[in-house]
Amino acid sequence: MADSDTTLRLPGATAPAWRMPVAAGVAALVLIAAGSVLLPSFLVNNLIRSFLYAVVAVTVDLLWGYTGILTFGQSAFFGVGAYAAGLIFTHVGFSVPLALGALAASLVAAWLVSRAVGWLAFYHGASPLYASVVTLVLPIVLVQGIYAGGEFTGSSSGLSGFDSFDLPIEGWFVIAGGLLVVVAVLAWMFVHSDAGRLLVAIRENEARCEYLGINVSRYKRRLSDVAALVASLAGFIFACVQMVVAPEYADFVFGTELVIWVALGGRGSLIGPIVGTLLIDVGSAYLSGDLPYIWMLLVGVAFVVVIVAMPRGLAPVVGMAARSVLPRRRRRDAAVPVSFVPAQASGRTGAFGASDASGGAETAGPELAVEDVRKHFGALKVLDGITFEARAGELLSLIGPNGAGKSTLMRCIADGAERSAGSVRVGGTEIGKRAPYDCVALGVGRKFQTATVFDSLTVGEALRIARFRAAPASVWRREPALELPQPALDVLRLTGLDRMSARECRYLSHGQKQALELAMVLALEPRTVLLDEPTAGLTKQERTQIGEIFISLATRYRMCLLLVEHDLEFVQQISSRIIVLHQGRIVMDGSVDEVVHSELVRAVYAGHAAAGTDGKEAHA
Repeated sequence: MADSDTTLRLPGATAPAWRMPVAAGVAALVLIAAGSVLLPSFLVNNLIRSFLYAVVAVTVDLLWGYTGILTFGQSAFFGVGAYAAGLIFTHVGFSVPLALGALAASLVAAWLVSRAVGWLAFYHGASPLYASVVTLVLPIVLVQGIYAGGEFTGSSSGLSGFDSFDLPIEGWFVIAGGLLVVVAVLAWMFVHSDAGRLLVAIRENEARCEYLGINVSRYKRRLSDVAALVASLAGFIFACVQMVVAPEYADFVFGTELVIWVALGGRGSLIGPIVGTLLIDVGSAYLSGDLPYIWMLLVGVAFVVVIVAMPRGLAPVVGMAARSVLPRRRRRDAAVPVSFVPAQASGRTGAFGASDASGGAETAGPELAVEDVRKHFGALKVLDGITFEARAGELLSLIGPNGAGKSTLMRCIADGAERSAGSVRVGGTEIGKRAPYDCVALGVGRKFQTATVFDSLTVGEALRIARFRAAPASVWRREPALELPQPALDVLRLTGLDRMSARECRYLSHGQKQALELAMVLALEPRTVLLDEPTAGLTKQERTQIGEIFISLATRYRMCLLLVEHDLEFVQQISSRIIVLHQGRIVMDGSVDEVVHSELVRAVYAGHAAAGTDGKEAHA
């Protein structure tokens, strides 16, 4: 297919994404500078603390609101920064070099603690609940360490009265407010960049991300490290301003308050947590003295109401109201269209229905080799001694009744940790116990039985996530074009998705979601493609169309396709070979005609296969 046929140019994707947040940040800095002079001293003093709390709330929003990591541990990193300053200024003294050393110590300590938390909470296969438990325990352990420090840490009384920078309160107001503005602007630019959309993808479907070749655990750890450093910096500045540190600035209660403020303001919005933190913390300063218990009760009731009735907080409600009153001509769609362009030739370029001129080197041996693969749960044997080979250009179908072990076999091929015994080689390389993202690097692409796309992302964003491993995305901007391998481009063209780059995946039909997931898998440039019931729920026309695509992938692009399917008519039309599974074993392996006309296959599907017939008609 010529470039002119595969390239879709859409207007509006090249506008610089940094102009709006930078302009808003400059305006906010002007307001902060004016507020330092115009606002009363009591409010200025309280806003300094609120600004620093809001900085930490932004990190909670990045972790929880965008990535789905419910964390209670950001208070601990705030406390690490505060105590690094308090301990050095109290026991060593204060000077500018010592202050810089204390800042460096606070950042190093926060990074080391974050590394330990990441090692415990963010490993492959870890439950999100486990991460919440680890971050819940962190501030509790830290506070107990402070109590155990005795006079050195101030125990339950904390540290106070140490020297700090001799700056007027107005100067600290500008510094704290400026830090909040800088963090908010950088966070906004990141979450709206190509790389930042991965946060939403992880939140919505972590497993799909791993099967797209993304090491989710590593990404979570890096994000947590950055969030820890930012929270520690806020804590350091807090100690310098207040000249007092206490365990409550690092404890579980403060960590929970941060979560409440983010939830009330609107998680996943950045501006919502900032506004929520400022309003509640400043309101507490004014009302908690007169209404100490009623005020906290009101905050608690509001939190419960928001969680039950408005899980996304107040920010989406305010945003909808603002959009309803803005003139239509001033609204801008957040969905950014992109241009899909051919990636550089990788040995398998060409078009469906056209000969592959590049040919492409193929391995001498089988592309996929499965040997004595077993999977059992205790005494229950799901797979029992599965052995077969498949070559490049072959479309091998796996059929069998429900419960035969077909989908389990797919998992064992795409995830090295799934097998109980046996070996799987892809392109001659043993996958061992490799995680799915490492199997992707070997050339394995897996399409799930139910289309797994990212509902909150657009078609273009979902495809860019799929290209994340091959072409790392920009951290600060959105690229106007996306390079895709030719097979993925052809799927988009044949299904019309090439004209829907800015459409959210939630609005796609079932057939379009199936096609998009297939294009996402093909964007990985796999050599072996695992297809688990890809025609489920499709119309006859859509089944015909996707069948043509599969044939072209095998014959034109020389991919090895392993297909799990119940539609025997569909299997008969497109397969080059068929394997029959029954009760976790291969009972037949042969050509299409041999399998389709086999009495054993009829007996298996009728549920009358005799226990002693396993393997009698199997072909070597």
